[in-house]
Amino acid sequence: MRVADFAGRRVLVTGHTGFKGAWLVAWLSAVGARVTGFAHAPETEPNLWSLLDLDGVTSVTGDLNDRAALDAAIADADPEFVFHLAAQSLVRRSYREPVETFATNVVGTVQLLDALRAAQNLVSVIVATSDKAYENVEQVWGYRETDPMGGHDPYSASKGATEIAAAAMRRSFYRGSGSQAHPAGIACVRAGNVIGGGDWSEDRLIPDIVRGCLGPSGTVVLRQPNSIRPWQHVLEPLRGYMQLALALADRPEFATGWNFGPDRADERPVGAVAEAVVAALGQGRIERDPAAADLHEAKMLRLDVSKARAELGWRPVLSFEDTVAMTADWYGGWARGSAPRDLCQTQIEAYQRRVENFQ
Repeated sequence: MRVADFAGRRVLVTGHTGFKGAWLVAWLSAVGARVTGFAHAPETEPNLWSLLDLDGVTSVTGDLNDRAALDAAIADADPEFVFHLAAQSLVRRSYREPVETFATNVVGTVQLLDALRAAQNLVSVIVATSDKAYENVEQVWGYRETDPMGGHDPYSASKGATEIAAAAMRRSFYRGSGSQAHPAGIACVRAGNVIGGGDWSEDRLIPDIVRGCLGPSGTVVLRQPNSIRPWQHVLEPLRGYMQLALALADRPEFATGWNFGPDRADERPVGAVAEAVVAALGQGRIERDPAAADLHEAKMLRLDVSKARAELGWRPVLSFEDTVAMTADWYGGWARGSAPRDLCQTQIEAYQRRVENFQ
């Protein structure tokens, strides 16, 4: 199962204008996939999707809950593979906009899975949720795919609810649910905190660090410096998503939930990540936000990725130091005027070589 196997295949990516979606489309496009994206217009300026300016990708601006627009995009794309990354993905925004968060993340996913029942050539669907979909009891060991879904804040709860909704749609209408079932496989994927070049989202650690370091104040303000997260470069889980999508074609038992995260040794508290990025960029200072305690955020969150290792043959290949260096190198190159498309392509090619050397 190689990413190159997507060459010539029809792929639909929802949320392609977001950080993770833009990296995925860049990778799929580079190996020759026929990609259609469906998403809202980019929310930030700058944003990675616009800067990539990719050739040969069909980009459709739309809302998952606009059923007519969604149906039309699916009919035009006639996808064999779908990667569902569209989401309201910010914890703090979910406190301000809880209804929008649930409508986008839960109802939008159900709309998509219902609409895809008309896609006759569909092979597999990857629904991306989050490590925060688990009912977090601040345990020191990693959460496994069999642990219960939950969520304290609206964002986390919406992701847990999305997992339950996707499982219900799969069991009711897709492969294995009966003689009239759609033959495609549906799997949900839960990744740790992904970082990498080209993220300018609000209230997200790496963009806040870069804005602070490269801005006039040179200050990085942290909300929860002692919170431990499973940090990983964005290319790591994306490789897992693509491997899983290909495997689903022949392995119906893979239509379940999957974790993709770093090795335990590469988990770090927020403060350590900030210090590493500041050091890599060579400028900036760190301060703590005293108002951050007003909103709940998990202190400890780990993923157990033994299932992906044993059954899919996926494993992380980048260390924490590699991840931070790649991220800082990307932003440093962008600040010096390098083309974002070239920066992404160079890192994708280098990462692919790294993966091949591990196999």
